[in-house]
Amino acid sequence: MVEMEKLERLKSYIKNLGRVVVAFSGGVDSTFLLKVCLDVLGKENVLAVTARSSTYPAKELEEALKLVERLGANHEIIDSEELEIPGFSENPPERCYHCKRELFGKLVAMAREKGFNFVLDGSNMDDTGDFRPGMRAKDELGVLSPLKEVGLTKADIRALSREMGLPTWNKPSFACLASRFPYGERITAEKLGRVERAEALLRELGFYQYRVRSHGDLARIEVSPGEIDRFFDGALRERVVSGLKKLGFVYVSLDLAGYRTGSMNEELKEGEKKLWKN
Repeated sequence: MVEMEKLERLKSYIKNLGRVVVAFSGGVDSTFLLKVCLDVLGKENVLAVTARSSTYPAKELEEALKLVERLGANHEIIDSEELEIPGFSENPPERCYHCKRELFGKLVAMAREKGFNFVLDGSNMDDTGDFRPGMRAKDELGVLSPLKEVGLTKADIRALSREMGLPTWNKPSFACLASRFPYGERITAEKLGRVERAEALLRELGFYQYRVRSHGDLARIEVSPGEIDRFFDGALRERVVSGLKKLGFVYVSLDLAGYRTGSMNEELKEGEKKLWKN
């Protein structure tokens, strides 16, 4: 299996790093990376760090805490106040750069203070072709991406995670709640909370992969193409519409193109994307 060869390359890569801090969100990639680091370097040489913020749902943090306990890793939580970072709440296309620069800056300082050699993140090969300004901040600060370095894709990571018995192998993809807003629309704590509660409703109704994109008073729902037919159920549709209207949305729409990563980037011109492409 090709992914097993990549796993061996990953272990060899990590073995030479010494003591590491792992940026840990509890998602598919960072959980897999943390597990391999623990296996290769040992618990005493690995510190998982999770950022708590208004853009990171409480449910995700709760799941991350359970995972890190299950893996037996040393773990710390740091607070990240993205809305106070200049250039973030205004929501420009390079918003992620400002956020990652602040967050990874904290992790690099923590690593230096505690005697760790490197900070690692879970970026993989699939992240290289997308519009991701945060990658530039990571590179500027010397944060390493071992999964990307050895050529691991998301599909590889899911397959290996399943082989290793990690419960995240089939976890839906997740992105910071700030990604739910069109560029130029100001992000506030209230808006983030509304989107978090809207997506919690979809989760409670059993949807697997979903986003609630917030366009002012309009909620644009994305679900995986295979789940779109569920909205033909009148009772379910009514629960979604009434639930989102109670949260303050005036209009509730379903995106017939279905869920796709970074759909808010579709409005950007190619020239803007190229400025930040890795």
